[in-house]
Amino acid sequence: MSTDTASDFVVAIPARYAASRLPGKPLRMLAGEPLVLHVARRALQAGAREVWVAADDERIAAAIADCGVRVAMTSQDHASGTDRLAECARIAGWSDDTVVVNLQGDEPFAPAAGIRAVAALMLDGDIEMATLAAPVTDVETLLDPNAVKLVRAGNGNALYFSRAPIPWPRDAFARDRSSMPGQGEWLRHIGIYGYRAGFLQRFAALPPGRLEQIESLEQLRVLEAGYRIAVGITPEPFPPGVDTPEDLARAESWIAAGRG
Repeated sequence: MSTDTASDFVVAIPARYAASRLPGKPLRMLAGEPLVLHVARRALQAGAREVWVAADDERIAAAIADCGVRVAMTSQDHASGTDRLAECARIAGWSDDTVVVNLQGDEPFAPAAGIRAVAALMLDGDIEMATLAAPVTDVETLLDPNAVKLVRAGNGNALYFSRAPIPWPRDAFARDRSSMPGQGEWLRHIGIYGYRAGFLQRFAALPPGRLEQIESLEQLRVLEAGYRIAVGITPEPFPPGVDTPEDLARAESWIAAGRG
C-alpha cells in the first residue's frame, strides 16, 4: 500500500448484543474491559481514516464512548452483519468508492497488519470484495466443518468457500486421513472482509444464494452472483475469535500469559 493511500480506508465493526451462543457478547468482560472495546482498539491501531462500531444497543455505545471510535445505532432486526454494516455506511455517509474493512466484533486479537492487508487488496485491485486466508497445517482443521476452507484461482481470486476439505486430496486420503497430505496447498478462511461502500449496498440487497443456504456461508452469495473476491494470505496469524463462553475463557488465558 503506498504511503498516500495508507489511511484511505475505514473500519466498521458490527456489534450485535443478542448473540445466540454468547448473549451480550460485545459487553462481556475480557481482562476487565468489554470485548467490543478490545476490538475497537485493534481497528484503531490499523491506522484507518475512521473506525465505526455498528451497534444495536445503547449499552454498546456507552462502553466505547471515550475510545476514539464513532457509533452508528443500527436496527435490531438485521439478519446479518453485512446488513448492519450497509446501514452503518448509510448513516456514516460514505461515498460509493470508500474502502470499508469489516472487522468482526468478536476478534479481540485481530492483528493491525491483517486489517491493513485487506484494505491494500481493495486499494490496489479492481475487485468487488477482499478477504484473507491462512495455510491449514493440521488435518483436524482441514476436516473441521467449523473451519471454512477456500480455493483460489491463479490470480488470487476465490473460486469457492466450503466447510468441506477443498480441494479433496483423493489419493492421499484414500490411504490415510489421520495426517496432512504431503503435497498441495490448503487454506482456511479468515472472516475479515473489504469492499467499496457502493458494493456493500449491492451485496446486502442481493437475495440469499442457493450455495449460501446449503453451506451457511454468506460470502458464497457474492460468488454465485458473479462477483469477484480477492484472497490474500494474512501477514500475521489471526488468533481465534470469541464466540462461546469457552472461547472467552481461552482469551482471558491468552491475555494473562501476555499473548494478547
